[in-house]
Amino acid sequence: MTPAIRLLKKNKCDFKIHKYDHDPACTDFGEEAVSKLNLDKNRVFKTLLVELTPKELVVCVIPVSKQLSLKDVANAFKVKKAQMANKDEAQKVTGYLLGGISPLGQKKRLKTIVDESAFNYETIYVSGGKRGLDIELKATDIVSLVNAQKFPIST
Repeated sequence: MTPAIRLLKKNKCDFKIHKYDHDPACTDFGEEAVSKLNLDKNRVFKTLLVELTPKELVVCVIPVSKQLSLKDVANAFKVKKAQMANKDEAQKVTGYLLGGISPLGQKKRLKTIVDESAFNYETIYVSGGKRGLDIELKATDIVSLVNAQKFPIST
């Protein structure tokens, strides 16, 4: 059981686990989940880490079908500039491997922002904390569990 699933169970949230066989040669983890679980790519969300300052990372949750707008992330957090975090740092801070980074149950609690498009659906899919494992849940549960903001951060 991953830390993300433990957090959901502890807080008595409604969620469903969706497993698939991860192909080790695949590096487009979100597209792999869409394909193997036969899902709408607008409902499958990826978890990205962004650096606001050398000492401050934030979590951004956006649809697999979109690109992250670093300008919008910077605006949301009222900083001049944002850039993608180093992948090794992202893994170290979250406690998860790339392709399995969940917005839930991270080793260190970071400020989190969920793209506003997540709220267009009754449920969305996010990584469950390891490759080949997605969780279906309400976007509002992510917001309440990690005190996330809702903001348009994708293009």
